[in-house]
Amino acid sequence: MADQLLLKVRTDFVERVTKPVISGLLDDLLDQKVLQLDEVDEVQDRYTVRADKARCLIDTVRLKGTKASQIFIDSLKKRDGTLAEQLGLVAQQGPPGDQLPPPEPSVGIQGQQQWIQQCSLSEYQRIRDKEGDQLPHKKDPLHPRTAESCLSLSSQIYPIHLPRETRTRRALIICNIEFEHLSWRKGAEADVGGMTELLEGLGYVVDIHCNLTSQGMAVVMKDFADRKEHCTSDSTFLVFMSHGVRAGLCGIESGDETTDILSLDTIYETFNNKNCRALLGKPKVVIIQSCRGGKVGSVLMSDSKDPAVPAPIATDSTPAGLEDDAMFEVHLESDFATLHSSTPDTASWRHPKKGSVFIQRLIEQFRNHACNSDLQEIFRKIQYSFGQFPRQLPSQERSTMLRKFYLFPGH
Repeated sequence: MADQLLLKVRTDFVERVTKPVISGLLDDLLDQKVLQLDEVDEVQDRYTVRADKARCLIDTVRLKGTKASQIFIDSLKKRDGTLAEQLGLVAQQGPPGDQLPPPEPSVGIQGQQQWIQQCSLSEYQRIRDKEGDQLPHKKDPLHPRTAESCLSLSSQIYPIHLPRETRTRRALIICNIEFEHLSWRKGAEADVGGMTELLEGLGYVVDIHCNLTSQGMAVVMKDFADRKEHCTSDSTFLVFMSHGVRAGLCGIESGDETTDILSLDTIYETFNNKNCRALLGKPKVVIIQSCRGGKVGSVLMSDSKDPAVPAPIATDSTPAGLEDDAMFEVHLESDFATLHSSTPDTASWRHPKKGSVFIQRLIEQFRNHACNSDLQEIFRKIQYSFGQFPRQLPSQERSTMLRKFYLFPGH
């Protein structure tokens, strides 16, 4: 499929395409009604760096499906035949839909190619029966039935809303690679490609945004939280990859002279039950790949903003009174599950070509165990995989999951 092929060549396209070719592609796609005028303006006006324009363009088209992706490929062949050939997009002549070579086995839910192990019908039913069948069967004065225990048998796990064909799962990836004052995060493109393939295989349409300031990240999150698709979804993934400090994530203008730090609190405030009602009662999985301190001293590359460990930043103290007690805050932020790539004040490590160690191992565990393990068990398996890598240990934090979350790939 053309959209899968674009995903495969995405990194090379971003690295090689020129600004004039991008402008020509935008004209063609606008003429053929693949893109709307506001989408063209976003590529041209919102981004100044050539690579950012290229990422925005190819991701926007790819998410529109096979037909739009094929039109994009045909246009690229006309605008820059050499680049199309280098990317492997030039094949034998024939009808446009038949010009592409068959893609390699991939994750797609329709393809069922076992890149992600699928959950069989029997396993699906076994999990639902086992996890739900926890209700007291006899009247027990020591364990009286509560309102929660009187729910349906499947109440111990988060439900899947709507049939797969009509679900509208969305996921968000924000990845900062090119910084004005800090070192560029070489290899991060591999993380974006890997996470995109994983999430699409789990049934999510992925919104990808790269190279943003802290304010830009906040705007993108707000827009994503307002998406109407969440109303007919059952969950979301929020993936953040950048340089970092203990206080949060670095925007692309972060450096000695400019703070430009996105507080992690902003993530939870944007998607809590007050500000994102469409995701009320639905799992919100937060994945954060960044340093939270630590020193550089390895062949691998650290995602730390500074070689030195930053001083801990004091958090706002909680005012006295019952308005902000723990029970109230849990209610406000229910159904979050967060996995940081490292513990506080320590570094996260990244290979300059393969990408980050954390993202590589996360993808591996989801691929192999989403078929029969709930989310927090998968998180534990990710942590366990670092047993022989003492430089780094992922950390589960700020979790407010009320039930078990099974992804049930294939259902």
